[in-house]
Amino acid sequence: MKAIINEIAPQPEIECWVQGGEPALSELRGQVILIEVIQVNCPGCFIHALPEVMHLHENYASQGLKVFAIATAFEHYHHNTLNNLQRLLQHGELIGDPLFQLGKADFLDESSGVQKLPYTIPFSVAMDKLVKNENLVDKAAIEQFVLSQIPDFHEKNWDKARQQAIYQQAKAYLNNKRYHALTFEMYQLQGTPSSILIDKKGILRQISFGVANTLEADIRILLDE
Repeated sequence: MKAIINEIAPQPEIECWVQGGEPALSELRGQVILIEVIQVNCPGCFIHALPEVMHLHENYASQGLKVFAIATAFEHYHHNTLNNLQRLLQHGELIGDPLFQLGKADFLDESSGVQKLPYTIPFSVAMDKLVKNENLVDKAAIEQFVLSQIPDFHEKNWDKARQQAIYQQAKAYLNNKRYHALTFEMYQLQGTPSSILIDKKGILRQISFGVANTLEADIRILLDE
């Protein structure tokens, strides 16, 4: 089942709750729901997205906002693992690009002698369900993937060299795709961080990729409905 804007939001596919836990979306009717989808190996998730979502959680939970996060894995599978998510939540330990880039930016807490995330995540966090990818990478699969990312691909006035470059990038991505991340694919996300916003009736109202500058304003509107 694919998620469609302005229709009932489908239940995310969860491997397990690593911190806390939440009931099914159908049991959260009457609340506005914000699901933040992250990866453990995503610097922007820790520098920008999670601090913003923590701010929203702290300021609007009492007004009816339910926030939780789902850690997914659509790339860098050796970093975006359940074990590394557990280490992050239990000990504040980062790995890969976040450890390097946040350390370089002096963003990490080093008071214990070990570089750690300078905050703790105050809401529930789950691991996306991963299923081994056994799909054949043929022309049809590449075409389908390109159109899923660029729906108007064939309407764009691109030269053959650029079109071929996009096809080669898509082929390389599919060849390296070891797993299907079920929630990530169900909501047709473009990457991480991504924010999924569901209204009080359980209707999917918005999906945004990256830092959404209007997210707080959009949540206020839904809370007032």
